[in-house]
Amino acid sequence: MKIGIVCSPTYGGSGVVATELGRSLAQRGHQVHFISIAMPFRLDASPAENIYYHEVHSLDYPVLPGELWGISIASRTVQVVEDYKLDIVHAHYAIPHAISVWLARSVMPKTKFGMVTTLHGTDITLVGKAPSFFPITRFAIENSDAVTAVSSWLREETIREFGIEKEIHVIPNFVDDEKFQRRPTCPLKEHFAPNGEKIFLHVSNFRPVKRVNDVVEVFARVADKIPSQLVFIGDGPDRDAAQRLARDLGVGDRTHFLGKQERIENYFSCADVFLFPSEYESFGLAALEAMCTENIVIASNGGGLPEVINHGVDGFLANVGDVEAMANHALEILGNESRMNEMGRVARRNAIDRYHVDSVVPIYEELYNAVLARQR
Repeated sequence: MKIGIVCSPTYGGSGVVATELGRSLAQRGHQVHFISIAMPFRLDASPAENIYYHEVHSLDYPVLPGELWGISIASRTVQVVEDYKLDIVHAHYAIPHAISVWLARSVMPKTKFGMVTTLHGTDITLVGKAPSFFPITRFAIENSDAVTAVSSWLREETIREFGIEKEIHVIPNFVDDEKFQRRPTCPLKEHFAPNGEKIFLHVSNFRPVKRVNDVVEVFARVADKIPSQLVFIGDGPDRDAAQRLARDLGVGDRTHFLGKQERIENYFSCADVFLFPSEYESFGLAALEAMCTENIVIASNGGGLPEVINHGVDGFLANVGDVEAMANHALEILGNESRMNEMGRVARRNAIDRYHVDSVVPIYEELYNAVLARQR
């Protein structure tokens, strides 16, 4: 098949999933065309055959109040579909990507291609349900040939918020166990923890929903009792506040803000505990990648995270904002080395058994084929 993937290039989960899906589809022999406003950050890590990238350029005109990204994405999609005769265009995120793909298809009625939309989370829980975007988000969902959500929780939220009657397929995020695995040696661990300290890790886009201050609060409670270091990967609006809090709590010298990093599997490989206290997660891809790398994940029970983490079996869950409980879970597991190692092994086994890339990507292929069969 010839497949277009319209996605965000940013550090969030939707862009990561879209990129990894496209790379996997290309490895399985499909021709994949990425359409985005910038190079998706995981796409250029290791070039692969069958992958094409088409950058979207917007028009900044003085009379208009802002750049026309939605229309620009639609226009670029039209060009790519016409030039490469795409079979499927897969939009990741309802607004603006799904509505842009719908617009592209509307202006080329004689060209038939399947439109698939994947809902990732904030396109439903934040952007989509805003009054100014609600009708167009619902329209994009209802007018896609097939719609998927990354968790059962997100599917139910979408049905509840928008009154959707269209079938929404749950296709979870996935992980590559070859990429995300614990390595026998880790130079980064020697750098951050030269004296054998435990390493806590957090990866996110530092938005308010990620509750990064809670990460610092949990770490400060643990570091007071167990020698530890905290590593932050990513960037966003709450980074400065987290840095100030770390200094105020006396752990600034043990907290490392590294910004955006491409090869995050290297950091997972040297971490012991992954802290993920989000207000909610539609799925929690970073938590899954941490589990596959045998990190002990300590997360909130918001959104779809309980679908990924089995409390007390392959990680820990606590109520949103309960930093005391999260710190206690960390102290409990770090104080029992054999149980920590065993839980890490169970976490990896469960991640692979339930969410392996080779199990999930074929589900997308089946969905694409079903869409094309209905068109015929």
